[in-house]
Amino acid sequence: MAAATVTVETHSGPVGTYLTDGSGRTLYLFVADTGGKSACSTACAKYWPPLTTTGSPTAAGTAKAAMLSTITRADGSKQVTYSGHPLYYFAGDAAAGDLKGQGTNGFGAKWWVVSPAGASITMMAGASGSSPSKTTKTSGGGGGWA
Repeated sequence: MAAATVTVETHSGPVGTYLTDGSGRTLYLFVADTGGKSACSTACAKYWPPLTTTGSPTAAGTAKAAMLSTITRADGSKQVTYSGHPLYYFAGDAAAGDLKGQGTNGFGAKWWVVSPAGASITMMAGASGSSPSKTTKTSGGGGGWA
């Protein structure tokens, strides 16, 4: 059920600073969403529940109030957006700060946490470096073993 008051704030963790709700639950964007519309409904929304509200969302931490808005979903509920990206939870995240949905490829596209600047953060939790696609090059024919 949608809350009358929803706060979008920030949390710092292994992927940097990212958006959470007021309880510290991680918020994600879906790469398949375009034009400020949600491409996640029915079965998708069971695994990736939208952040909904009946009022106006508020910002805290380094989240920017000017980047918050809402869209109307097909079922008539109001989904919170940040920098035009509809925001979602991941059903597999059990506690505040969980990042189990980070980098998941589900329902046709990737899911990423959102930076306070409104961009997707594509670093994986526990990764060293700034990109999940960072590779280590080896020389010779050692099959990649170091």
